[in-house]
Amino acid sequence: MRFRAFIFPLLALGAGGYFGYHLQNGDHGLAAKTDLQRRAAVLEGELEGLREVRLRIERDVALLEPDSLDPDMLDERARAILNLAHPSDLVMMNRRPPDPTGPLIKR
Repeated sequence: MRFRAFIFPLLALGAGGYFGYHLQNGDHGLAAKTDLQRRAAVLEGELEGLREVRLRIERDVALLEPDSLDPDMLDERARAILNLAHPSDLVMMNRRPPDPTGPLIKR
């Protein structure tokens, strides 16, 4: 008789512990919610960066449209794509610093 008096409270305590654990650590629990909020903030920042890239690309495309063709933009893109330079252009090349682990140093 004494054992039967503890069965319902033990079952209720076990069920409460089970649901409490999954409330905190489950797939839809509080920890998952904070992870989703953190991920949403990161993705919002990435989305803002992509919006800026899109606006820049739209501006460049608008300069290349036939009705409003910008000759300087066309010339710049053609030279970049073909990897060519005009004979009167001044080309400045950056030198790389020497590699300290190059072939002249003994190891």
